[in-house]
Amino acid sequence: MADDITVIDVGGTHLRRAVWSPGRGVREVTRRPSPSMRTHPGEPVPALQRRMADALCEALGPHDTVAGVSFGAALDHRGGTVYASAPLWGGHSGSFDLLGAVRARRPDVRWHIVNDVTAALLHAASAPHRRGHRKLLLATVSTGIACRTLDLRTGTVPVDGAGLQGEIGHLPAALAVPGASGIPADAGTPTAPTDPEAPAAPAPDAPTPVPLCDCGRPGHVAAYASGPGINRLAAAARDRDPRRWDRSELGRRTAAGEEFEPALRAALDAGDPLARDLLATATAPMAGVLRTALCLDPEIDETVLTGGVVHGLGHHYREALLAHLDRAGLYLTSDLAPDWIERRITLAGPGEADPLAGAGIAASRAALDTALEVTA
Repeated sequence: MADDITVIDVGGTHLRRAVWSPGRGVREVTRRPSPSMRTHPGEPVPALQRRMADALCEALGPHDTVAGVSFGAALDHRGGTVYASAPLWGGHSGSFDLLGAVRARRPDVRWHIVNDVTAALLHAASAPHRRGHRKLLLATVSTGIACRTLDLRTGTVPVDGAGLQGEIGHLPAALAVPGASGIPADAGTPTAPTDPEAPAAPAPDAPTPVPLCDCGRPGHVAAYASGPGINRLAAAARDRDPRRWDRSELGRRTAAGEEFEPALRAALDAGDPLARDLLATATAPMAGVLRTALCLDPEIDETVLTGGVVHGLGHHYREALLAHLDRAGLYLTSDLAPDWIERRITLAGPGEADPLAGAGIAASRAALDTALEVTA
């Protein structure tokens, strides 16, 4: 059809391709593994980046003339330069002109590239029940972690001097994490209360190094709160107290060969104390980020949570976040308006924050000269 746009969503694990139109939405979805350091171990990052540009062009048909791309990376929203993607390229941070690379390969195509979180946010913001919002924040928790905020009154995504916003996964995690350097093995862990505000005890004699984020730096929010981060915390809990792990529902399920993610959800459904404590530890860094965001900008009328971890754990994830925010919320506000935070934190429904749809929306707006505005 004349208004069809080819849309592509590049994540840390999969590259999805589809067709989108304003009237019919997303359809004809296909997927393949994303070319990354995991699918091509040992390959230099420039070679991986060339593979990525080739994969994007291969996703188009010979007669496609418009492409909307949702890209899972830190990128300059003012011009499309990709700065870094820990899930795709690890700690590499050299700039990559992805837009220039695909234009050189397919100059007949009008390319429109946005960050994948921005794309998901655009789709979520298009829902009729959000038309009265002032600002909408969307946070994704998956292989990586990031958020974006949109001012619906102006259609503006504010950015900083590098064209970035919301790279929260690479903030320092304000959390006493078990086994981390300088943190006792029983602080904030599945074997003890997980209150991040609790004072740390003296350092152990042989501390374990702080877990590394995929970007290569230690102690980031994503090192603990992302999908891989929760796996790291689970491994630490298992190694620290094998007997408790073996007795837990989570331990029994993983020992029987069940994959970790569904085993964790099933253990939470069954009320497994170890699984609950594990999730409490993993959500503490995100609770800290959202607490600060809502404190600094009360015009955020809704915070939508999405991503593989959120979808996989469902209401358990939201309840764990809210438990932190109930114990340590906003000064005075949490007492004077107790439900103010809770009303603002929601889970994205099925198909409600799809980066493929958001990539189509972004490309469609560009074609109509109503492109997403970024301000620095």
